[in-house]
Amino acid sequence: MPKIFEYLGISILFYSNEHEPVHVHGKYQGYESKAEFIIVDGKIVDVIIKDVRGREPLPTTQLKEFKRFVNTFSNEIVQKWIDYFVLHKEVHCIKIEGSVR
Repeated sequence: MPKIFEYLGISILFYSNEHEPVHVHGKYQGYESKAEFIIVDGKIVDVIIKDVRGREPLPTTQLKEFKRFVNTFSNEIVQKWIDYFVLHKEVHCIKIEGSVR
């Protein structure tokens, strides 16, 4: 399970056996939510936050930060998905210090 970002204690990752649609998981102290990227004609048109079956969703503060993060870094996340799942490249974790705006 490649962790691609760490942001304010939230691990943002893919599971190794992922499926489409393109999405990323946010985990924080046993809580988990995911963000699905809606892509039309190669462009991200929406990001939808969803619960993960069998997991408690991220607490309110972390969910707000997760939403902000995935909206700000959506292009980078999708590129890492392509690199990992399509091109079979290694991806590295980037630690983001401080809140994104």
